[in-house]
Amino acid sequence: MGELFRFLPAGSDSFLVELEDLDATLTLLDALLATPLHGVVEAIPAARTVMIKFDPFLADRPTLTNSISRMDLSKRSVRQGGLFEIPVTYDGADLEEVAKLLGWSVEEVIRRHTDATYTVAFTGFAPGFAYMTCDDEGFDVPRRKSPRVRVPAGSVALAGKFGGIYPSDSPGGWQLLGSTSLKMWDTTRDRPALLAPGDRVRFRNLPESAAIALNSGEGQTTPAPPLATEGLRATRSDRPTLYQDLGRRGRSSQGVSESGAVDRGAMQAANLLLGNSRDEAVIEVTLGGFALQADRAVTVAVTGAPCSLTIRTQAGSEVKAPFARAFALDAGDELSMGVPSAGMRSYLALRGGFVVERVLGSAATDTLAKVGPEVIQAGSLLVPAAKLASAVDPIPLEPYDLPRAGDVVELDVIPGPRTDWFTLAGIETLQTQEWHVTPHSSRIGMRLSGSSPIERSVQKELPSEGTVLGAIQVPADGQPVLFLADHPLTGGYPVIGVVAGHHLDLAGQIPIGARIRFKLIAAFDPQVRVAEPLAPVASIPQED
Repeated sequence: MGELFRFLPAGSDSFLVELEDLDATLTLLDALLATPLHGVVEAIPAARTVMIKFDPFLADRPTLTNSISRMDLSKRSVRQGGLFEIPVTYDGADLEEVAKLLGWSVEEVIRRHTDATYTVAFTGFAPGFAYMTCDDEGFDVPRRKSPRVRVPAGSVALAGKFGGIYPSDSPGGWQLLGSTSLKMWDTTRDRPALLAPGDRVRFRNLPESAAIALNSGEGQTTPAPPLATEGLRATRSDRPTLYQDLGRRGRSSQGVSESGAVDRGAMQAANLLLGNSRDEAVIEVTLGGFALQADRAVTVAVTGAPCSLTIRTQAGSEVKAPFARAFALDAGDELSMGVPSAGMRSYLALRGGFVVERVLGSAATDTLAKVGPEVIQAGSLLVPAAKLASAVDPIPLEPYDLPRAGDVVELDVIPGPRTDWFTLAGIETLQTQEWHVTPHSSRIGMRLSGSSPIERSVQKELPSEGTVLGAIQVPADGQPVLFLADHPLTGGYPVIGVVAGHHLDLAGQIPIGARIRFKLIAAFDPQVRVAEPLAPVASIPQED
């Protein structure tokens, strides 16, 4: 029998390919990398799935599923990367618990852990986090029943049949064996992630000074750019204010998700008003309370969540500036942005753009991954790039309504990829109940609260798999989380549905205190296909 593929919808421009095991998953990934399919922009591997993201202007799901089901996966991939020896201090909080779960002594856990060879299968969860398989099949432990709020960077951990090392402080539910001081993620290196798919790891119960990294490029660094001394000056920033653009695609092999502006339409509109390219970096301001002072004559525009704009001149007079329209600032003018009357996030663009450090090809600041330019604070210097721009658009944008606290917002949802992990009652609860947007919300995601939890029909643990913008993930407590721009690359809770592409910008503008109603706009339509590799084309005899 041929390879069995299960295709699961995951929003407007993505789907999951579920396979029999990790070997089949990595073989499919390598096939996709060797022969890229037209329109595919990202392939994110996980334990038993590959998340396919595509450009809907270049491809569609039926065409891509047909192409994938014709791929020959009969010959499994063999990956070979660098060899790393990583020193570990075996003092983890779960070391004794792991020994008890495995029926071994602590000494045996350490001995077998250091005797084993781990191989990086894929990356995800956070930049530099490598999911590693082990050649000692005895290592198989469940995640913790209650995840920790904070796992320290450098923690060496186990979950299921995988091993990993936390690259930064983050929440996590893996079992902790010990720690290392080696940096798993460092953007000053040519390859920020220390470990990449195919690399092999040997853990050593040795002093840190004995560490050996047998990868010739690991120690290379990129010099920091010189500090600017002139530019616009931020004079107020009540909340984290960030540079954003359209994000960084194609970095999943480093464990990096796309990130970028939460309301992409508003971000691009601000640039187009000024004649900038659509992807020019702008400043994303959450709930107002931001001000800057110009040191030269500049032209700016503000879009997104509507807020009052006040210019205080050098002479001390105050002038109101127009929203969603280009306007000028003279040298010495200070522009202040008030709290929005609706929505959450406003976008301030500068004609000619800003000089911004680009990390992995993007000026976006990813708050979960801690990748990108520094947060803008009072006193930060904002340097004009003075790039060429086309004509300023003199016509203001048409106003559009954004939600306010207390409003009920309806979001269209495409079921999948794990809708079948929930009962019919649970799916009904998702649609019929109003979900309150709690204060525990951010660019990573909105934590929602409802009177009735969403009921699951499948209680087993879900192997980690790729996640997408707009995913509605349902943890064990049944209270959903709606993923926004800085969501993790992979996740371990089932996703019941994904907000449709035409409502993603709206979702990012829903304020705390508003309520959401989800509306399923399609049927859940998983497809199971048996591989049908194309027969080789017979050669045509040549005439003498």
